[in-house]
Amino acid sequence: MITFSYQARDAAGRIVSGIQEALNEDNAVTSLMSRGLMVLSLQRKATASQSRKKSTKVKETDLVLFTRQLSTMVEAGISLVQALTALYEQADPKRQGALRAVISDITARVQGGETFHESLAKHPRVFNRLFISMVKAGEHGGLLAEILDRLAGFLEASARLRKKVKSAMTYPVIVVCIAFAITTFLIVRVVPIFGEIFADFGAKLPAPTQFLIDVSNFVRGEWYLLVAGIAGAIFGVRTFLRSTRGKQLWDRWKLKLPVFGPLVHKICMSRFARTFAQLIRSGVPILEVLDIVGGSSGNHVVETAIKEVGADVE
Repeated sequence: MITFSYQARDAAGRIVSGIQEALNEDNAVTSLMSRGLMVLSLQRKATASQSRKKSTKVKETDLVLFTRQLSTMVEAGISLVQALTALYEQADPKRQGALRAVISDITARVQGGETFHESLAKHPRVFNRLFISMVKAGEHGGLLAEILDRLAGFLEASARLRKKVKSAMTYPVIVVCIAFAITTFLIVRVVPIFGEIFADFGAKLPAPTQFLIDVSNFVRGEWYLLVAGIAGAIFGVRTFLRSTRGKQLWDRWKLKLPVFGPLVHKICMSRFARTFAQLIRSGVPILEVLDIVGGSSGNHVVETAIKEVGADVE
């Protein structure tokens, strides 16, 4: 819904002001007139709560449910505006505030004359290029309900794939964390004890043993330098990975990892194949498909290869 601030004259001739929520300006005026008010001025207003809702990310489960329900309603012959309005009213204001704000804006834009896919394109953080391109193809081909149903299935399959990947990564991450904790305990608590014992002997220690004792002494005595160094390294790596060059090197390195490299490659190929199939089936032109699937692969190396294929096809 859009929030409007208004000034109006009531039945007694008094000037009153207030806030009115509506899908658009015409609906706001109609609602005020039905209350016996003669509108003098009406201005669109963005409240603090609405700003917070718009800045909140729409949950993937909410997006899947929205797409599935919209598909069912359109298939049943309900107009797009009526379906969007019904979905807005069904959404929970507290739990699905971000989704409600998006639906409200899309509904207002569609009522204002924009096409559905043009309205979706105004929210790139919620609807990616795949979503928008498939909806555009569905609108042009008169198959919007079918396309939305395919999109819902595609989003559900993508969510299941991400869940499987997270499950596969959980065990190695836990093992690494446990190994790090054990190593830290040995260096901080156990190695110093052996260091004192060896010191009492007065004998010269082998280089590896002496190195381990020196590391233990440094960690225990100069821990703040270690923490500062780790924090600086993390900051530097994150800054580098945000750069274009950093992303390229990181994506190339991920594909070459001994264990995780093949997994990353399979994930990228799975995304490519599923996205490519959905777009082709929906009637999107091949060159546009290659442009979209390159960006959705999630890896710069794969994206570059797909762009080269697109250039060859063109």
